[in-house]
Amino acid sequence: MATIDRQIFFDSVRPKPFPNKLNQGQVDGMEAILDAWEADYSVWDLRWLAYCLATTYHETSQEMLPIEEYGKGEGQPYGEPDPQTGECYYGRGYVQLTWSDNYRRADTELSLAGDSSCFLHAENALDPEIAAEVMFIGMRDGWFRSDSEGKQTLQRYFSDTRDDAYGAREIINGDKTKVPSWSNGVSIGNLIKGYHNDFLAALQKAYIEEPYPPKPTPEPDEVPHVTVAIEVPKGVRLTVTVNDDEVY
Repeated sequence: MATIDRQIFFDSVRPKPFPNKLNQGQVDGMEAILDAWEADYSVWDLRWLAYCLATTYHETSQEMLPIEEYGKGEGQPYGEPDPQTGECYYGRGYVQLTWSDNYRRADTELSLAGDSSCFLHAENALDPEIAAEVMFIGMRDGWFRSDSEGKQTLQRYFSDTRDDAYGAREIINGDKTKVPSWSNGVSIGNLIKGYHNDFLAALQKAYIEEPYPPKPTPEPDEVPHVTVAIEVPKGVRLTVTVNDDEVY
């Protein structure tokens, strides 16, 4: 069991990777991610959480809230209304859940149905709680990308024998070597690696390991009650031994 001290965490990320300020939306988005982690994933390596936060920072253009894909899938098959539901399954969330099969998978993995369904109501993928779960499970289990060696997962890049925040970009996108025009010559893989290192340093400062609560003391088995009446003449002292204990 573990928690993240929010005050320490936000004080630590405010200088880096954020430009010395945080708005309420950024705080709320990170709160949702940390809440989900504390509830179900606190046994994870902190590097996994740090990389999820770094990915969110990049994928949402620092907003730290679930967003819709820019252009809403224009020109892509997933940008067209589904003939069954009328929904368009373009990217939504912290890590851009895309394609109808992944929306169905989110429903299955998160036990979502009816009004909560992402497949039937694609906008539900923008709910911060749902978006956080999709990100954690999807990046853990390799929903988004695979190659000849298998699924692209967090375990593949962060383990006892590997610490590769640059290569981990493959979990979401194969663009790690691309250099954006606005990045001062830094590739996307190295940009996200830098964000990862900033978030990891903040998490390590704010990490609090909680002891598991003690097991409750079991109720003692009910002991039969025995009543014995003994008449003793005057002047006679009676000693009774019960389970090796003397009772006068």
